[in-house]
Amino acid sequence: MTRPYILCEANQKQISERKIELAVLPWGATEPHNMHLPYGCDAITVTRIGELICERAYGDGAEVILLPTIPYGVNTNLMSFPMTMNMNPTTQLAIIRDVTTSLKQHGIRKLVILNGHGGNDFGFVLRELYSCGVFMVSVNWWMVAAEACGHLIENKGGEHADEAETSWGLHFFPELIGPLETADDGAVRPFRIEGLGKSWSKITRPWERVTTQGGYGNPHKATAEKGRLWIEESVRQLGAFLVELSKAEMDDTFPMA
Repeated sequence: MTRPYILCEANQKQISERKIELAVLPWGATEPHNMHLPYGCDAITVTRIGELICERAYGDGAEVILLPTIPYGVNTNLMSFPMTMNMNPTTQLAIIRDVTTSLKQHGIRKLVILNGHGGNDFGFVLRELYSCGVFMVSVNWWMVAAEACGHLIENKGGEHADEAETSWGLHFFPELIGPLETADDGAVRPFRIEGLGKSWSKITRPWERVTTQGGYGNPHKATAEKGRLWIEESVRQLGAFLVELSKAEMDDTFPMA
């Protein structure tokens, strides 16, 4: 049975009978995640999150559609690792420009960019395309439940292939995860310049010098149960967000009260 809220599965009859208000574009990456997680970890996870939140929102009356996932992210600083696939930010801008042009032609004026990769930063895209006629919001899905579920994580401070991300994978695709013994503890080297570790400075970190195997954070206490709880809370919040955004009238003061 097709799922009418997923564009790749829906047929033209199903689409023609709907007035779609909101599109969701999942965006991942193809990159190494220490030695145990698959290269497609970000793309697979954000696709599943997109499916779950659109299913929930559609069931609650939202006129939402899930677009196909973009599997490549900004990975300029991981290219020293084998088979990392990079997409430059300007390429992302061009893709989103074309997507919004298509959406606008079909009468869809709201887009959620559902981001699944920390290296993607769509802030400049939202500003560049501010006047394109499609309201856009970028959501880092993993941050949605961070406050509610952060207590689940025992090894704090990770960012990449850590306990949290490994737990999400153990929930979604355990068959793709290698033995945790192959992963190191995700230790990272500190900056030699103090200011580079402050919130007021930002660089593109040389990942092969920051990490030893590409992992940032210790994954060894990851469990599928931790992943399930984190994902369920994310889906609950994001599903409600999609319903509210879908039903919001685009009047003269939108999106403000």
